Amino acid sequence: MATTLDLMLKDSPIVHVLTRREDGVSLYIKREDLLHPQVSGNKFRKLKYNLAEAQKQGHTRLLTFGGAFSNHIAAVAAAGKILDLQTIGVIRGDELGRDMESTLKKNPTLDFAASQGMKFLFVSRSDYREKETTAFRQDLEKEFGSFYLIPEGGTNTLAVKGCEEILTGVGKDFDFICCAVGTGGTIAGLINAAAKDQKVLGFPALKGDFLEGEISKYTSATNWELVNKYHFGGYAKVSPELIDFINDFRKTYDILLDPVYTGKMLFGIFDMMENAVFPQNSRILAIHTGGLQGITGMNKLLKNKNFPLIDVENEI
Repeated sequence: MATTLDLMLKDSPIVHVLTRREDGVSLYIKREDLLHPQVSGNKFRKLKYNLAEAQKQGHTRLLTFGGAFSNHIAAVAAAGKILDLQTIGVIRGDELGRDMESTLKKNPTLDFAASQGMKFLFVSRSDYREKETTAFRQDLEKEFGSFYLIPEGGTNTLAVKGCEEILTGVGKDFDFICCAVGTGGTIAGLINAAAKDQKVLGFPALKGDFLEGEISKYTSATNWELVNKYHFGGYAKVSPELIDFINDFRKTYDILLDPVYTGKMLFGIFDMMENAVFPQNSRILAIHTGGLQGITGMNKLLKNKNFPLIDVENEI
């Protein structure tokens, strides 16, 4: 039985993307998506210490929450199989459980998680909103027995500790550290690890004013801000313009971006560079947090809308 996740790389590489001749602004990407073939990016970082704690406490079962196309659900399922831990995913949307064969055929994320041995509990959206209550937790324990609970998106104190390691060895080489923001754990770790004279910019993937409060639970630093204008209408909302950007980015730089997180972040960074938001000769480090497993499912949705598809040679 494995005791740790096996890293494909000792650490993720940093690659130079471009330097603008107009103002000397340089963009680099830290390829966290290359850390592990199935538990990639910030999900690897968030799970690292949580999985160690689960094993330390003697748990044999992990339970977590997520939506039907959640990167987190896929990562927990894969990590559980590697470490020989049972996994349970509490999934938002009870309608998905009515015909499992049809659901798995239509949903590559859940199909992958099931292939890794994850068991599902599909709950209504109203019940899902109660997932953090004591009563909900007690009901889960009655149904499944003892488990190690990992929150939706994976964010907790141990997850933030893992995300702090994204900047290990990076030092003060960069003026700006940029990342996409979902639940806030990744950016909190980056803020904690960044030097005081570095600015951390977060690009939320969803609408809402709650993120600043969530991030502030895990950091007291002030050298950060959220850039709220590149969410494209909300979580998992996309447009043909965004898809065209993702496709052009891969053709130009040979780096695949996901449309929910990193695609929106890089779109925002390029727009800000074009509009001279960054001071002259700034060095920008963007964190590629993975999420590429969701492209197959997104392309199914895009096809139904007659939108352009994300161009991949081999969908991940």
